[in-house]
Amino acid sequence: MTEQTTPPAPPGARREARVAIYPGTFDPLTNGHVDIILRGARLFDRIVVGILHNRDKSPLFSVQERVDMAREVFASEPTVEVDTFAGLLVDFARAKGAHVIVRGLRAVSDFEYEFQMALMNRRLVPEIETVFMMPAESYTYISSRLIREVFALGGPIAGLVPETVEARMRERRVR
Repeated sequence: MTEQTTPPAPPGARREARVAIYPGTFDPLTNGHVDIILRGARLFDRIVVGILHNRDKSPLFSVQERVDMAREVFASEPTVEVDTFAGLLVDFARAKGAHVIVRGLRAVSDFEYEFQMALMNRRLVPEIETVFMMPAESYTYISSRLIREVFALGGPIAGLVPETVEARMRERRVR
């Protein structure tokens, strides 16, 4: 069996940047999301946090507020970009020059839905791959929905979301 190898690039040649998209509503951005994004930033040249504008949901924060918070959280991370999108994720990925979609899996229950979405995205645009990442063990139970519920009932959210997000949520409670 012969092994095929890619010839080395000529001196001075530039390789295509490895760009990934990490999509979600991020309402709110959690420390589990931050964990995946920072680890993804080590794997790719650039990771785009794609904040979905979903007209069917009643968010806690507007799209612009979510963008502002995410940009504040990742201000010191030059390879993390924050943007918004509506419509097909694969169209957004193409527009950003991404060939990878990063998805977080907290539990087996996430897998079935994420697997179906990955297969549909592959059918729509075969050259875009989906990579599944697990958050750090300490974040596996965290979800935006659960944080909103705990917050609405007056429970503590410190350590579950970035400090800037916690501050904005407390401001929201005071209003």
